[in-house]
Amino acid sequence: MNKRVEDFLNFLATEKGASGHTTKNYGIDLREFTKFIAEKELKDLTYLDIRSFLAFLKTGEYSKSSISRKLACLRSFFKYLVRENILTQNPAAGIATPKKEKRLPSFMNPDEITKLLDAPAKNSWEEKRDKAILEMLYSSGLRVSELAGLNHDDLDFFGGLVRVRGKGKKERIVPVGQTALTSLRAYWDMKAPRENTNAIKKPLFISRLGGRLTDRSVRRMILKYVKRTGLGKEISPHTFRHSFATHMLDRGADLRSVQELLGHANLSTTQIYTHVTTQRLKDAYALAHPRA
Repeated sequence: MNKRVEDFLNFLATEKGASGHTTKNYGIDLREFTKFIAEKELKDLTYLDIRSFLAFLKTGEYSKSSISRKLACLRSFFKYLVRENILTQNPAAGIATPKKEKRLPSFMNPDEITKLLDAPAKNSWEEKRDKAILEMLYSSGLRVSELAGLNHDDLDFFGGLVRVRGKGKKERIVPVGQTALTSLRAYWDMKAPRENTNAIKKPLFISRLGGRLTDRSVRRMILKYVKRTGLGKEISPHTFRHSFATHMLDRGADLRSVQELLGHANLSTTQIYTHVTTQRLKDAYALAHPRA
C-alpha cells in the first residue's frame, strides 16, 4: 500500500498541482490510515473499515474539521485507485462528512492590533522586516503561506497592490494600505545581512541567511512580539486575517468584497465573520438599550 500512497501523492503534486502543504498533510493522513488497517489488502477494504477508522479518530479527540479532512483525503485516494483500475469501487464514497463545529474566529480589537504592530520599534534590519510583515498581514488579510510565498515582483508600490497566490494556486490582486507600504519601504531601504543573488524569484521576505522566510519563522516571530507586548492571548498569523475581515465588516465593507479580498471560494466561508459582528451588535444593544 505504501507504493500506492506515494504514487497518489506524486499524482497530486504533478497532475493536480496541489501545494506542498496539501501533499504533506495527505501523506500524514494516509500513513495513519495504513497503520490503522495493518496488513489488510486494499482490495479487501470496505466502507466498514473507513467507518471504523473514523470512529478510532473520534476516540483520539480529533476535531470534526480534522476528521473531515482525513475523510476527504481517503475519498480522493480511493477515487484515484478506481481511476487507475487498481480498485473497482471507492469504499469511502458513500460516507457522510461530519458536520463541522461552528467556532467563531478569534480576532484582535483595534487597540490590540495597534499595540502589536508597534512592537517592532528597533532600528535594525530584522525589526524593520518584522514590522513590514505584521503590517502586511493586517493590511491585506493574507494567509501566512501567501505572505511567505510573495516575491519582489508581486508588489506594485505605485498602485498599492500585491499579487497573491492562494489555495489551489489561484491568483488574486489585493490592495496594500499606505501604512504597510511605508513599512515595506523602510525594510527595503535597509541592507539585508545576506541575500541569495542566484534566486530566480527574489523573495519579498527573507531570513538573516538570505533564504525565503518560512511559515514557521513568521509564527515564531509573532509569538516573540506577543510576549513583548504582554497581550496575554494566543495570537497566530491567522488571527491577523480574522481581525482584517472582522474590522472590514464592522466598518461597512460588503460581504462579497471581503470574500474576494480573502480569496474564499465560497461566500459561506466568509459569512462566519458576520456572526462575530452580529454578536457584537447584540452585546452593544443589550448594554445600551433601556428595554433590551
